[in-house]
Amino acid sequence: MKIAIASDHGGFLYKEKIKSHLANKGINVFDFGTFNTESCDYPDYIKKAAEALSNKEVDFAIGVCSSGIGVSIVANKIKGVRAALCHNIEIAKLSRQHNNANFLALGQKFVDENILLELVDTWLNTEFEGGRHQRRVEKIEQLNQ
Repeated sequence: MKIAIASDHGGFLYKEKIKSHLANKGINVFDFGTFNTESCDYPDYIKKAAEALSNKEVDFAIGVCSSGIGVSIVANKIKGVRAALCHNIEIAKLSRQHNNANFLALGQKFVDENILLELVDTWLNTEFEGGRHQRRVEKIEQLNQ
């Protein structure tokens, strides 16, 4: 599995925790920045991770900013990306089961650090249910044409 990851300064701490966690599991992680806590613009980094996903260079992508809102807005501008802003484990699971989300958007200020890695693992390990949800995902994809 290959995963792109990116953040701005407001999500840098969680990005680093997630990156280390995934690498320890043997997952190939491609870090698109930022690489420190100096103020920066999240679109510059999130766009690169989302494009790697869109171009099928990675299987999934994860982006972190302070709220997660900016990450999800930017990622969803890129064709083929279905970013889901998740603040708890149940939403993370549903975003995969029902929406086949391929980009996990997180807000460092709003995701409890005690559940962060469990949320990421749940999101990555939850399968898309297909069925009636497939038709809806196809309609979402048609919006990108």
